[in-house]
Amino acid sequence: MDKKYLVGIDIGTTGAKAIITDFDGQVLSSGYHEYTCEYPKPNWVEQDVDMIVGKSMEATNDAVTEAGIDPDLVAGISFSTQRCCTIFVDREEQLVRPMISWQDNRTSAEVEEIRELLTDKEFYKITSFPQSTTWMLSKILWLRKNEPENWEKTAKIVQLHDYTARAWGAEEFIVDYPDAVFFGLWNPVKMAWDQRLMELAGVTEEMLPKPMPSSSLMGTLSPKAAELTGLAAGTPLCVGAGDQNAAAVGAGIVERGNLSVSLGTAGLAAAFVDEPYDDPDCRTMVTNHAIEGAWQVEGYQAGAGSVLRWFRDEIAQSEKNAAEIVGADVYHVINKMISEVPAGSKGLVLMPYWASATTPRWNAQARGAIVGLTFAHDRKCVARAFMEGIILEVNDMINSLLKSGVDISDIHILGGATKSTTWNQIQADVYNRPVKTLQNSDAAPLGAAILAGAGVGVFESIKEGSKKFVKLKDTCEPIPANAEVYAELYDIYCTMYEAFQENGIYEKIAAFQEKNC
Repeated sequence: MDKKYLVGIDIGTTGAKAIITDFDGQVLSSGYHEYTCEYPKPNWVEQDVDMIVGKSMEATNDAVTEAGIDPDLVAGISFSTQRCCTIFVDREEQLVRPMISWQDNRTSAEVEEIRELLTDKEFYKITSFPQSTTWMLSKILWLRKNEPENWEKTAKIVQLHDYTARAWGAEEFIVDYPDAVFFGLWNPVKMAWDQRLMELAGVTEEMLPKPMPSSSLMGTLSPKAAELTGLAAGTPLCVGAGDQNAAAVGAGIVERGNLSVSLGTAGLAAAFVDEPYDDPDCRTMVTNHAIEGAWQVEGYQAGAGSVLRWFRDEIAQSEKNAAEIVGADVYHVINKMISEVPAGSKGLVLMPYWASATTPRWNAQARGAIVGLTFAHDRKCVARAFMEGIILEVNDMINSLLKSGVDISDIHILGGATKSTTWNQIQADVYNRPVKTLQNSDAAPLGAAILAGAGVGVFESIKEGSKKFVKLKDTCEPIPANAEVYAELYDIYCTMYEAFQENGIYEKIAAFQEKNC
């Protein structure tokens, strides 16, 4: 029986999406299920990983039902998952504690402990990552120090991808090459775990998942998972990649000069490079690309869509309630609000550090702020300032990539933010470069489907699959007058950050919150 379909599963921070495609890249159906994060203390972010895995299976079942396909005709399944989520399991593969999210910033003290043993340059030389509370190494050290009883139970340390794949039928805990670097123990140039860092963490290689290429086969769908997903037991499972690495494949970032900007819960600028890369300032992140022998240079933003969601839930309550009454999307209402405000939001500047400042500033103590308010401003101005501030931080990332020598000639924008033509225009104006949207802006599950196709031989290579599946939609050109406004606003944004940092404002606020919240 000839196979006809591919399945891509994207398991993000706030929801799981499954898509079914044919071999030409046409998305036949999708399913989506939401879930939440828990915030037990300031800077703590945790999730129920078993619930997340269950939601991924429910989303897949919905997609299978909607498509009405014969599940025996599915050629392969692959995964895209939120990266850098820390999971501790015991010898029976049971959870030791809730999953620690990539957004969690509880480990500032542990990062300083690492710095006492390794300078920032030494750490970057091994991992191609700046020192940060985000990476799993600091979470491992935190658990050892603060929850010794849980550390004693721990037999394996894995990520969401590895745990999910195992639950679906993978033969063992497997990490894709692009995801491996988020342990803070992986050398992406040597493609190996680093012995010195493992000793620092107090782990052995046996405690870590097995690294494999993104298009490798790692097992077949288990009977139990088949029952829950509606797919056929024995369907090949391909390794896949972290969400932003899969999204790069699903956005066509497979050649030198390509850059994607993805605005989801987090923001990410990702560039393709075809040779080992070194950032002399140790500011950017480098992962292995899903294509073997290539790398992905990234700027990472801890809060993007999640910051706008905060505005929606905490400030735009009246708009949210009105939209619910008439069955409209509140974001459409917000987009209409901001379209009535000129570029620059009448002099409001938002610093979107709701979950710290990441690339290129890497300041876990940084906090969000909106500066410039007068009686002349209204909620429309504030709404636009939120969108602009998020993009000003992305511009910070892009400038950092350019400064470090990354070639950028073609920008593809993706994620839910591209539904807003106003936000697309803000991106073009702030970057002062054309930006291109995709016919399918949901690049992560599409990338997972491409990786499945490469894994089972539908495509000769990941690049071939990406070229076939990814189709461009529109090009948004920068408006010169707006670009001039944003160049001035960006300068103010940078000056504000430096003033806050140099005068200890972030440090004092963070200490106050730690003491009083």
